[in-house]
Amino acid sequence: MRTSWPRRCTSSPRPSGPPRPGVCIAVSQSGETIDTLEALRYAQSQKQTLLSVVNVPESAIARLSHVVLPTLAGPEIGVASTKAFTSQLVALQLLALYIAQARGTLTPVEMRSHIEELLQLPHVIEQAIRASAIMERVADKFYSRRDFLFLGRGLNYPIALEGALKLKEISYIHAEGYPAGEMKHGPIALIDENMPVVAIAPDDAVFEKMLGNVQEAKARGGTVIAVTSEGDGRMSAILDPTMDVVVPMPRTSPLLTPIVMTIPLQLLAYYIAVRRGCDVDQPRNLAKSVTVE
Repeated sequence: MRTSWPRRCTSSPRPSGPPRPGVCIAVSQSGETIDTLEALRYAQSQKQTLLSVVNVPESAIARLSHVVLPTLAGPEIGVASTKAFTSQLVALQLLALYIAQARGTLTPVEMRSHIEELLQLPHVIEQAIRASAIMERVADKFYSRRDFLFLGRGLNYPIALEGALKLKEISYIHAEGYPAGEMKHGPIALIDENMPVVAIAPDDAVFEKMLGNVQEAKARGGTVIAVTSEGDGRMSAILDPTMDVVVPMPRTSPLLTPIVMTIPLQLLAYYIAVRRGCDVDQPRNLAKSVTVE
């Protein structure tokens, strides 16, 4: 029997009149990505303020925008855009701080604290890059696997997506980024001894829940690569040192943790790609910017 559903909720009518002015934020390394450019043009037609975070100040998206935040990452040679991604996160963090200052939602003391943490970020990233040796050993161990699962929670879920994307792009391995809290809604069925699980688990408010996710993966025979905060033995305590790997990362504020956690995942993709003989700068079937629909 066919059911006729209402086209829209009658208790919540759509607002009438012109659209409320707002800001449309576009993020693009090249500044030429066609779908982002078209979205920006639509926002322009709706009288929105256009703000772009781009790495090429003279690009089409930058020229169309009212405000441009250049990431200043320098020419991005690799198609995978690793340094551009990290720079975009910093630019967006600065934008958020500026808006918070303008709206008065942070005290001057809190603002200074955030700025000081950002100023320390280059030193923290330099420490994170020291994980290269660990990630090279991890690549030697797992480069022949056909599938990877990346798990993260909260702010670090998008970093799981980034880790999976980089692995797919330059090593041609199937990888999936997933919110750890949703693992039981499908991906857990795929976990076995042949699928490494990359767990992004800094010492934050959801660390205990990530521990639970890792234990669930281990209970199903999974091998775990845990990227976690240095000096915390709780993750090591539940893993098997002969099978699993713990990658310690320097500690920083929770809001900057995603930037730090990105580094070892990009290194993992790089070393696996090299081990498999792939061209890390010019992966097959990919272009530097997508300029056609």
